[in-house]
Amino acid sequence: MFRNLPHYPCCRLAAVLLLGAGSAAVAQDYPAKTIRLIVPLAPGGGNDTAARVVGRKLGEALGQSVVVDNRPGGGSVIASEIVAHAPADGHTLYLFSTNVTVAPALQKNLTFDTVRDFAPITRLTIAPGALIVHPSLPVNSVKDLIALARAKPGRVSFGSAGLGSGSHLGGELFNMLAGVKLLHVPYKGSALATASVLGGETSVAFTNPIGSLPHIKAGRLRMIAVTTAQRWPLLPDLPTIAESGVPGYEIMIWNGLAAPAATPQPVLERLHRELMRILAMPDVNELLAADGARTYPETPQAFAAFIKHEVEKWIKVIAQARITAN
Repeated sequence: MFRNLPHYPCCRLAAVLLLGAGSAAVAQDYPAKTIRLIVPLAPGGGNDTAARVVGRKLGEALGQSVVVDNRPGGGSVIASEIVAHAPADGHTLYLFSTNVTVAPALQKNLTFDTVRDFAPITRLTIAPGALIVHPSLPVNSVKDLIALARAKPGRVSFGSAGLGSGSHLGGELFNMLAGVKLLHVPYKGSALATASVLGGETSVAFTNPIGSLPHIKAGRLRMIAVTTAQRWPLLPDLPTIAESGVPGYEIMIWNGLAAPAATPQPVLERLHRELMRILAMPDVNELLAADGARTYPETPQAFAAFIKHEVEKWIKVIAQARITAN
């Protein structure tokens, strides 16, 4: 029976066989109870929608309920601590998004490591951000905005959904790469940030284009570029910021699933297989597209590399912009 195995001392051989048997048992028995999907944001919005759409399908595939547990606060730190310190048995999952990768740059003395303490499984969705301006601003392109910002440093303002939000970081990344100084004005949420541009309180915003489209069609706002590296298929006539004079600019709205780092590999592989199947479903794609997103299935290794890149990018941007958490 053991003829083709490499030579092990008897105790090591027993350990290897027991480990393999244990992994197989874990995979076979999983899941044994309800799965909790922690979302570091309040209910509502594209990330919460993705968690609920995918979570419902995942529960059906695994034969156990997947309950979405919204734990906003602390710039994702509260939710991250819950997941990082949860039992690593696959019954606690985490919806990663930009705010999770920003936390290491904004927060001191974290009780977890964003790169080491989580096991990435796959991204779920990606969506573009958009650069919008008030119609009274005399700009029709990114190059026009850069010229105006350089002529009036600190006098062209951009509204954001709050300190450290994606819309805030989109503006600071623009400042850094374009060599300008747009003035940041934080609000409590993306709706208020968009309203600030509509009302003329601020001139610019880096935001989700879906929420802005009705205002753009009515002529109350102007969209001049998307924030992704390549043009977005649903907005093919809009140039990217990168191609419009700011090489290297890229920020997107994204989310993905992860688990505590020590989660058994067979469990992670099972979750990845099911998620690949779910993200290919036409009804899932249709529901997510209603929020302007598209599915983005990838390997755990690719997702892990992306998270590491995002953490490093935001550390650099936040240090240069001298952003500190309140």
